[in-house]
Amino acid sequence: MSSSEGGCVNKAFEGADDGFHTIDLRTSRRDGGSDRLQLPGPGEETDVTDGVDAVTVKHRTLECGWGMFRPKWLQRFRTAKWALFWLCWAGAIQGMVVNGFVNVVITTIEKRFGLRSMQTGVIAGGYDMASFVCLAPVTYLGGRSSASKPRWLGLGVVLMGAGSLLFALPHFLVSPYRIAGEEPDDLCANQTMSSQRCQGDVSSEGGSWAVVIFVAAQLLHGAGATPLFTLGVTYIDENVSKKMSSVYLGVYYTMAVVGPALGYVLGGQMLKIYTDFVTVDSNALGITPGSSVWIGAWWVGFILSALLCLVVALPLLAFPYELPGADEIRASKVSEAHEGAASKSAAFSALHELPRAAAALLKNPTFLFLNLAGASEGMLISGFAAFLPKLMENQFSVSASQAALLLGVITVPAGGGGTFIGGWLVKRWRLTCAGIIKLCVAATVLAGAFTFSFVLTCDDYPFAGVTVKYNSPAIPGADRLTATCNAACGCTEARFSPVCAADGVVYYSACHAGCTRRLHDAAPHLYADCACVTPPQGTALPVYQLEGAANSSIPYEAINNICSTECPYLWLFVFLAFCVMLFTFLATMPALSATLRCVREDQRSFALGIQWIKVRLLGTIPAPLLFGFLIDLSCSLWDKSCGTTGACLLYDNVNMSRYMLALALVGKFCSVLFFFLAWWFYRPPGGRNGNAVVPSIDLVVCNEKPNNGNIANGNISNGNPGRIGNGYCNAALECSDHL
Repeated sequence: MSSSEGGCVNKAFEGADDGFHTIDLRTSRRDGGSDRLQLPGPGEETDVTDGVDAVTVKHRTLECGWGMFRPKWLQRFRTAKWALFWLCWAGAIQGMVVNGFVNVVITTIEKRFGLRSMQTGVIAGGYDMASFVCLAPVTYLGGRSSASKPRWLGLGVVLMGAGSLLFALPHFLVSPYRIAGEEPDDLCANQTMSSQRCQGDVSSEGGSWAVVIFVAAQLLHGAGATPLFTLGVTYIDENVSKKMSSVYLGVYYTMAVVGPALGYVLGGQMLKIYTDFVTVDSNALGITPGSSVWIGAWWVGFILSALLCLVVALPLLAFPYELPGADEIRASKVSEAHEGAASKSAAFSALHELPRAAAALLKNPTFLFLNLAGASEGMLISGFAAFLPKLMENQFSVSASQAALLLGVITVPAGGGGTFIGGWLVKRWRLTCAGIIKLCVAATVLAGAFTFSFVLTCDDYPFAGVTVKYNSPAIPGADRLTATCNAACGCTEARFSPVCAADGVVYYSACHAGCTRRLHDAAPHLYADCACVTPPQGTALPVYQLEGAANSSIPYEAINNICSTECPYLWLFVFLAFCVMLFTFLATMPALSATLRCVREDQRSFALGIQWIKVRLLGTIPAPLLFGFLIDLSCSLWDKSCGTTGACLLYDNVNMSRYMLALALVGKFCSVLFFFLAWWFYRPPGGRNGNAVVPSIDLVVCNEKPNNGNIANGNISNGNPGRIGNGYCNAALECSDHL
């Protein structure tokens, strides 16, 4: 193409032996001439300002390293696969901490610090509160062409590590954990000094100060994790082909789901270790992990995760702002943005234009309804992730470590498998945006069908004075935990230490069971001569076999362990929960792909930020508060030590199950409705069939689009060229208005 011919030069027609292509750019001048510009070499970025005869060349290195330290051997890791590797670790750690460790220890910190479910709901929601505040500035500033996404990602991981250290801090600010079994006054001894004893038992462990620290830690977690699933996603998408993008993102999100599974499993194992294991021998206290008053080492996992964050942050900070070949990948992609006013909006580059950029996205109905569907799904995922372990503990009488282990085991194949399968199906079926949304509808309908698993419920275990009456007459005017059999014992509610009696009834403490003698001081504590316990006639007392002593056993009337219950629904519930999780996460990867495809490329980082703001504002922030409120409503017995209300000690299983079922059904119905509306209002660009497979088109760069030109022999000749701006041209030299 000669220099007298304006328009564009197809780079497919030019080349050199060294493998580099030169693209001829011309900027129109008033005198009818043109300025030839040549793109810079590797490692440089050229900004051509529309309407201004100026070019700013910024020398930005594409080498891996930190500051001036960029050794040659490190450059072998400058690939999309290695970037994905470290991003997967970062996503896994985030999931392990926020959706694993935090959720596993909810019930433990409730007992340790005397918190209600509403308070722990605030703690769980702190993560999303920080994300809500940080998403817009992080995605807008980090998504600019001049920003380094890996730098934002690395600094975010460092913040997460700081948050983990802060979350573990309350353990070191309180005195060692005390239980009633440590003291001889847990027996019935005709005492009348319960008020003085209560006064001496008041500790500084409970309340608001612990909540403040936990929320502050969660705020750091949320701020640090903000770039991971916004800038991290776009960094992957910008540096891999469109064909492989779904696979890479599927692997990334799969590891993000494996993270919570690791958190559940590892956190559950940590809860088997006594919280003060460094200074206290739990065997000397007479309690085991099966005891209701057991407090596990909830804080250890956060210390380990803080160290892992520092290890992962270093390689992330070493990656360049983009990987080699990113320019060619961008040029090979065809837009599937929703056809409408928003698709014709100009790019926004200044911070004061942020409201206009947000308004342009909100005019996209497909994007809007995908956001609302994400909010309803986020509400369910966030709420059940925080309180499903508590539900299993109370419904099926399993320990906190057992509940965490069960959830961890099903999360790996269900959550991780569902996420990966969703991304694979998009690639396997070569789905376009409309087809992807249909897949989301189908998966959500199937997940909604399995939410009826919450119909399964087990009977409340008999608790003396709460769910069943004492065997002896009640005393008029006395509290419900007091009867004639223990009225003279002077029992206090200062410390909850339940015992399982030989009659199958649970009592608030050995004192409330009327027990006057302790048979075994080591773990577990065994009691005898219990006035309130009446074993069934014709049955012998239960016997405890001493470890390491042949033919040595002790008959007892009460033991400080949880009563075993006959509930056949545990494994059926686990299977149905697996199905709900599988189909829920199967829709996450396609929903993300649909979100990225229904907006323009230059809107993607900001679009993900706006989407996550809506998901958090409408879904994940209120979810823990709503779930915690309803769970508190199902409480049958509160800890009222010395006149102050603390954690719930006993829940009504039927009410808890009904509340969870109602939330699940309403949430899934809203998700299906919003996904359907997103598909209904979607308009593919150019009037194409929304389900048609979009072929790849070779693109060339041009700077002008002729108003009255004609195409002949592969060249564009201009009669009276009018400058419109930079654009894309396909192999047929058909140009669009924007890059």
